[in-house]
Amino acid sequence: MKQILTVLLFSPLSVVFGADSSGKSVGVSPYAYEIEEFSEKLFNLPVTNAILTTWVVSIIFILVVRFAVGKPSLIPNKAQLVLETLIEGLKGLLEPILGKKAFPQAFPLLLGFFVFILIHNWSGLLPGIGVFGFYDAQGHLNYWLRPASSDLNAALGLALIAMIAWAYLTIKVSGIKFFLWELFGNKASKKETPAPIYLMLTPIFILVGFIEVISIAFRPVSLSFRLFGNVYGGENLLTSMTGLVPYLLPIPFYFYEILVGVVQALIFTLLVAIYIGLITNHGEEH
Repeated sequence: MKQILTVLLFSPLSVVFGADSSGKSVGVSPYAYEIEEFSEKLFNLPVTNAILTTWVVSIIFILVVRFAVGKPSLIPNKAQLVLETLIEGLKGLLEPILGKKAFPQAFPLLLGFFVFILIHNWSGLLPGIGVFGFYDAQGHLNYWLRPASSDLNAALGLALIAMIAWAYLTIKVSGIKFFLWELFGNKASKKETPAPIYLMLTPIFILVGFIEVISIAFRPVSLSFRLFGNVYGGENLLTSMTGLVPYLLPIPFYFYEILVGVVQALIFTLLVAIYIGLITNHGEEH
């Protein structure tokens, strides 16, 4: 219903605000706009429309959850039941991936990733997001609110936090010795492998370890570009469809973006869990 109201109420406005001075429709900007009014008030720190949306949506979400759930009880209300169902569902999905040792420490972070990314993926569907703003000297619309996930800086920040947490949790759970062995160690069995072959395999595994380090270094890039590309592409899709036919045509795409928001939040969370579990869960077998 919110998506239908968004289309019906704000689609005509988005056609007006989404056009340049000549009346031609323009796509969503690939970068976030700095809001100078807020930057001047916050010690000249750069405040973009993506940062502003992150603050507003996060604060509203926290207040809504606190107000709806209230004090947790043994007999949950509807809001508490929804949150508990979400937590139990993610727990059942992530615990086999992470392993019993890493799960208690990694689960709060992964749950936070999923919820944060989900609400900000969906924030672009809220009425008024990416609609209201002001025109610059070139006649381009600088809108005040932009989904955080559609800003590469936000996606890259999430990916870097995830990889820092990956390094910390894997070393803490498995130990630095096993961590290094998992990267560079000779995985062949000494008992089952002849000594000359075992020695010949050692430099090969070390070389493979350096290749693995390179792939690990590119993980933040793949995580961030996957999230940014899908959400940013969705924003452009909605803008294009709304510009073609303001009322009925965009409605199926709004529901499609709901699904994309869930899938992208789940993919990001699962990939981080797999990165952690590749070492921590494998370490439980040794």
